[in-house]
Amino acid sequence: MAAAMAASGMMLLLLRRGRPPPPGLGPAPRRYRYKEKWAATAPRIPPTRLALHHFDVNYSLQLKDQWPSVRAGLLCEQKYGALLNNFSAAHHVAQELELLNATNFVSEAPKKAESVSQEGSGEGRMVTQAEMMTQAEMSPPLRASITSNIKCYTFPRGDITRFRPARPDTVGLLDYYLMDAASLLPVLALDVQPDDFVLDLCAAPGGKTLALLQTGLCGHLAANDVSISRTKRLYQILQSYVPREVRENVSVTSHDGRDWGQLEGGTFHKVLVDVPCTTDRHSVMEQDNNIFHKKRTKERQMLPMLQLQLLMAGILATRPGGEVVYSTCSISPLQNEYVIERAVEVAEAQYDIRVHIEDLSHFRTLFQDTFSFFSDCRLGELVLPHLTANFGPMYFCKLRRM
Repeated sequence: MAAAMAASGMMLLLLRRGRPPPPGLGPAPRRYRYKEKWAATAPRIPPTRLALHHFDVNYSLQLKDQWPSVRAGLLCEQKYGALLNNFSAAHHVAQELELLNATNFVSEAPKKAESVSQEGSGEGRMVTQAEMMTQAEMSPPLRASITSNIKCYTFPRGDITRFRPARPDTVGLLDYYLMDAASLLPVLALDVQPDDFVLDLCAAPGGKTLALLQTGLCGHLAANDVSISRTKRLYQILQSYVPREVRENVSVTSHDGRDWGQLEGGTFHKVLVDVPCTTDRHSVMEQDNNIFHKKRTKERQMLPMLQLQLLMAGILATRPGGEVVYSTCSISPLQNEYVIERAVEVAEAQYDIRVHIEDLSHFRTLFQDTFSFFSDCRLGELVLPHLTANFGPMYFCKLRRM
C-alpha cells in the first residue's frame, strides 16, 4: 500500500513538471506531451496575406485591367505631400520646396480651370446659351476648390523624392505636416466658408483636422474621436502646429460618433465623416493593428454597418442646407458607394430628411495631373494608387441636407 501511494505521488509530481512518467508508473495523458508543440507549429497565415488575397478576389472584378497596377502601387512605398503650416513663422519653406521641384497642387487648380474654360468655349466660336449655363454651373465648385488657403506641395509624377522631416520655427511650431496628399481632397470638397461651424466626426490622428484649421475660416471646429489614445495623438498634433489662440476655437472630445446626432443635432454647417475602414494600404503592408487579423474578422464584417451609422450621425448633426463629406481610404464599393446609397434611403425613410448627392466630377479635371482617379466610380470620387502617383486610395463623396 505504501509503495503504491509513493508511486502515485511521484507520478503526480512528474506530471506537474510536464515530464512523462517512467515506465511502470502509467502513460501520460496525450495533452501533456503534445499540446505545447502543436500550438507552436500550427500554420498561421499573416493578415497582410489574407488582405491581399481578399483584394485580389474582389478588386480584380471591380477594377478589371487596372487592378495589377493598383496592386503594385499598394505594395510599394506611399507618396506623401507636405501640408504647409500657415501658422508657422518659417515663410521660406515654400521657396525651399519649389527649389526641389515640388509644386503646390492646390494652387495649380486655377490654371487647370482656366485651360478647361478656354477649351470649352473655343477661339472664335459662338458660345450657346446651354454652354453658358453649363459653365455657370461649374464655376462655383471650381472656385471653391481653388481659392482655399490650403497649401500642399507634392513632387511630380514619377518623382520619388522624400521630404525632409518637419522643423520647428522660432516659437516651436512645425513648418509642415507630411500626409497622403489625397487626404486633402475631402477637406477641399467640404468647402468651408467664413465662420462655419465644422465637425470632424472621426478626427484622429489629426491630419484632416489640421487641414481644416489651415483654411482659417472655421468659426468653431469640433474634433471628435471615440478612441482616447488616438485623441491624445490629436492633441499632440494641435500643440505642435497650432498656436494657443487658435486652439481655443477647437473642442476635442472622445464621444462615440454614432451618438453625435443626439448630442448636437442640426448644429453644424459642415461635417467631415472620415470613417474607420479596411485601410487598404495599411492592411497589405503592416502586421500590427491589421483589420484582417483572424481575431478581427467580425469587426471587419461589421464595418459597413458602422460606417452607415457614423454617416447618419453626421447627416443628423448637420443643419438644413449644410453639407457632409464622407470619406474612406478603401477601394471597396461596399464601404463607399453602397454606404452612401443606404444613408440616403435611411435619412428619408426614418427621419424624413432629403439628402442630395453633390457632383464632384470637377475634382478629376482640377487634380488629374497629381492623382489617378477611377473613372467608373458611380457616386463621389475615388483616387487609386499608381506607381507614378502613389497616393491613396481615397474615396470621398459630398452630401447636402435639404
